Formats: sequence, C-alpha cells, structure tokens
Amino acid sequence: MKVFDEVGRGTTNAFAYAGGVAELLGDSLRFIVAFRIRLRETMDQAYLLGVQSWAIVLLTSLFTGMVISLESAAQAASYGVSNLVGGAVAFASARELGPMLSAVVVAGRTGAAIAAELGSMVVTEQIEALLSLGLSPTRMLVVPRLVALVVMLPLLTVLAVVVSILGGMWVANIYAHISTESFITSARQALGFDDVLRGLFKSIVFAVIIAIIGAYQGLQTRGGAAGVGKSTTGAVVTSIILIFIFNFALSYILFGHS
Repeated sequence: MKVFDEVGRGTTNAFAYAGGVAELLGDSLRFIVAFRIRLRETMDQAYLLGVQSWAIVLLTSLFTGMVISLESAAQAASYGVSNLVGGAVAFASARELGPMLSAVVVAGRTGAAIAAELGSMVVTEQIEALLSLGLSPTRMLVVPRLVALVVMLPLLTVLAVVVSILGGMWVANIYAHISTESFITSARQALGFDDVLRGLFKSIVFAVIIAIIGAYQGLQTRGGAAGVGKSTTGAVVTSIILIFIFNFALSYILFGHS
C-alpha cells in the first residue's frame, strides 16, 4: 500500500506542477497579448539573459561543429564522398544541435538565474510587497523575462548555427583538405531556408520552457536560502529534461515527414 501511496502522491504532484506552470504561462500570455509589457525591464533582461550568454553559446557551438566535421570528414574521406561533409554539418547544426544545445546552455545559465532571483524575492517577502501594492508579480517579473528570452534565444541560435558551420568548415579544410567552396556548396544544397525557420521555431519553444519553468520554480520557493538552492537546481534539471522531450516531439512533427 505504501508503494501505491507514493505513486499516487507523485502523480498528483506532477499534475499540480503541470497545472501551475500552465496557469503561469496563460497569465503571462494574457499580459503579452494586451501589450502590458514593461519595455525597459524587458530590455534589461534581454541584455542580462541573452547578450551575456553569447560567449558560452559561441564556444559550445564552435566545438560542436568542429567535432561533427571531424567525425564526418573522416568517414566521408574513406568512402570518397568528402563533398557531403558541409551538408552534414549544416544540416545537423540548423535542425537539431544549434537550437537544442543553445537552449541547454542557456537553461543552465539563465534558467538558474531566473529561479534564484525570484526565489530570493519570495524569501525576502518582496513578492508579498508587490501583492500588497496591487501589482501582479507575473506582469512585473515573469513577462519581461519571458519576452526577453523569446527574442534573444533565436538570435543566439542563429549565432550558434553560423559559428558551428564555420568551425566545421575550418576543421574539414585542415583535417580532410576539403575546400571552402566545396564545403559551402554542399551546405547550401543540403540546407533549406525552411529548415532554418523550423529550427528557430524550436528555439522559441525552448525559450518559453526555460523562462516559465525558471519563474515558476522561483515563485514556489519555500524554506529560506536552502529553498532557493533547491528551486535553482529544480529549474535547471526540469528545463533540460523538457527541452530534450520537446526537441524529439518537435523534430517528429516538423521533420518527421520530410
């Protein structure tokens, strides 16, 4: 009976968590649709969450593209199809690795920051102060972060894809002596503009996941400083798991029949 109690309790908590996240997302979208957005705060958050993340996204995507090119160039050279390396790197970067790895990196940095900041505000009773003034914490705190991340993560994804392709091109030229012209031609033939747009759509979904999960975990913080640490860890872990799940689902929906 104890096992069934634990399973039932876990199931109830999971549905309660999903409901709370959905309610926070719906409340945020209501403010966004009504254009009740704090533009100055949104710009500040775009700098903090997006601009300051470009270095780690650049390094991650650069070495990812270099590894893909290194592995594919070795195999392609052995089979005499070196002209396909550029297409393989561009294809994988734009469709999957660019959006997903950028989201994972950003989740580890900005998701934790959102949860820690809002969690600290809950612990120090700043959220209660906003409510006592008749202000909505969702509009004041969640919406700026959500809008900023939805705008900035696709831009970071574009940076990641470009850098990944350039890094792959450099490795292919040095390691397999594949010319730049051949690499670029292969990439242009393999990668369509619709593939890029679908990859950017995935990054928008990932941005919503990171912002909402981080905000929800922060607003649900209990138990002082220890609770802030738990909320931060929970935000990162939950965001990354959902990113992988939604990445598979979106890939199946967007690319499954192409």
